[in-house]
Amino acid sequence: MSLPPGFLDELRTRLSLSDVVGRKVMWDMRKSNQAKGDMWAPCPFHQEKTASFHVDDRKGFYYCFGCHAKGDAISFVRETENVEFFEAVRILAGEAGMPMPERDPQAQEKADRRAQLTEVMEQAVRYFGLQLRAGAGTAARDYLRRRGLSGETLTQFDIGFAPDGWQGLWDHLTGKGVVPEMILACGLARESERGGRPYDVFRNRIMFPIRDARGRCVAFGGRAMDPNDNAKYLNSPETEIFDKSRTLYNLAPAREAAGKGAPLIVAEGYMDVIALVAAGFGAAVAPLGTAVTEDQLQLLWRIADEPVIMLDGDRAGLGAAYRVIDLALPLLEAGRTLRFALMPEGKDPDDLLRAEGPGAVQARIDAALPLVRLLWQRETEGRDFATPERKAALERTCRDKAALIRDPSLRGYYERELKDLRWQLFNPRRQAAQAPRGRGPRGKWSPPETARAETRNSVLASGDPAQAVRLREAVILATLISCPDVAEMFEAEIERMPCRDPDHAALRAAILHHAGAGEKTLRAQIAAEIGDETLEKLMALPHVALAPPVRHPGDAERATLTLREEFAKLAAGAGVEAELREAVEDIDGLADETLTWRVAQAAEARNRAQRSVEEDRTVYDLGENGLRLDREEREAFARLLGQLDRPKPGH
Repeated sequence: MSLPPGFLDELRTRLSLSDVVGRKVMWDMRKSNQAKGDMWAPCPFHQEKTASFHVDDRKGFYYCFGCHAKGDAISFVRETENVEFFEAVRILAGEAGMPMPERDPQAQEKADRRAQLTEVMEQAVRYFGLQLRAGAGTAARDYLRRRGLSGETLTQFDIGFAPDGWQGLWDHLTGKGVVPEMILACGLARESERGGRPYDVFRNRIMFPIRDARGRCVAFGGRAMDPNDNAKYLNSPETEIFDKSRTLYNLAPAREAAGKGAPLIVAEGYMDVIALVAAGFGAAVAPLGTAVTEDQLQLLWRIADEPVIMLDGDRAGLGAAYRVIDLALPLLEAGRTLRFALMPEGKDPDDLLRAEGPGAVQARIDAALPLVRLLWQRETEGRDFATPERKAALERTCRDKAALIRDPSLRGYYERELKDLRWQLFNPRRQAAQAPRGRGPRGKWSPPETARAETRNSVLASGDPAQAVRLREAVILATLISCPDVAEMFEAEIERMPCRDPDHAALRAAILHHAGAGEKTLRAQIAAEIGDETLEKLMALPHVALAPPVRHPGDAERATLTLREEFAKLAAGAGVEAELREAVEDIDGLADETLTWRVAQAAEARNRAQRSVEEDRTVYDLGENGLRLDREEREAFARLLGQLDRPKPGH
């Protein structure tokens, strides 16, 4: 049985040799460099204790420096499984999700035909190269020189020129004995609709050979010299040897350069790739006039774990980057992602290189955005989230995008990262936006300007409500750190906490970001981002140390009960403060009975929230209703009545 042309190439492209070999060996991670696909292990073919068996994952070959065994994925399976060639191919095809082809008696004929077609393409490469160096290519040479391409670069990329004639290439190839049908099958010429001689597809264009992973020319890209031409760039049609969705320009040289440590860059066009390579960025590739496809992404990830998408700095380039995000999300895996280097507005990599040099491009690569950040930019850029509905819509969008990721562990990290970005957007750390009030000689706030404001200040100063809020926040934060598993249940309440204390705000941000990773990871992240001292200070507070969840870390039931009670108290306290503030705003226009009723309603709301909580409080009765007030509320109410006893202005 013969396999169809290209089947083995596709199989090797889809498989990772290190994955195949990794089932039989134990990698020496001290010697291996997983990021570069450079893996070492004791040889599975002979007894040894040292790691002399080397796998080059990017080239797809292994070699043992001890017994000199060598080969690819197919030969490895043959040797280790003791199977014949086709059985090894069948095993690997099953792992790669590729159905084995049906028996094809004509497979060898097809393979021979592909070889003949690629030979015709190589003859075309040589013809176009001669034309560029001849008199017909003078204008093209001048253009390439203005673009900064040296003679060495022209030779390196086999750049040529198609003269402005209808049958120049046709006559050349047929004169060399090439069968006309082969020229048409290569996509180099088309049949005339008028029944005349076939005519050349490429005319008056600078020609860029497009090669497959094995370096064989399978197509051309042509750049028009005439600015009025209908198509600035024209690619070969798809043929028996060319599938543009599975091909990348400069793929083979880029794979070799990336294996030596160069960053893999995905540019938009041929000239960008050529300029990048000439400037020292050897691992540059480009799709062929279309958006990046899933097959091309898989090709990229076979070369590097984090390719850098470097598209033009205009709206179209940014739109192309956004489309890549949607394509990539379902394919992401741990350690396999994309980064995005954004070009300056209106410039492509070639423009940036000519204007500012390689250093500017390297700076863009170093500052490339992770995929999750560009996703966030796309969903938030230029939008207003002033209403709850818009915030909810953003949350739903982020949740839906994260759900596209198939890898469960990676999906969880994306959910947490997007959640943290939402929290930062909706709850920015507030700077002092209002004009600072004056301070008295002992550092206390000085009285506001008017007598009415003085009354308002004294009424609201019932003990120190701000301190009470801080104490409750401390218990809540300590509970969440001791049992982070319950954080998701109270996410909305956590986000609404005032957290005017900077340490509390920092702890809250860490909890929202890292709680899902577990207590140990959460504490480690807090120590790294905020410092051990802040955490130790929180846990050492007496009322925190006595809290049941802190004394029993990991007890989800205790933590849940405590958090419900503390959040209820915070909400009730905020309600009392709001009601008192509103009553004081209207103090001149309210009857005494109405004001008493307003304060009583606030107190009753607080009592309802805390009625189930056993506290050691002194309880007072107010009027005939026997309304329960705690000490703080009674003092606030007494002060309020004292203000009412004063003569009002004008009386």
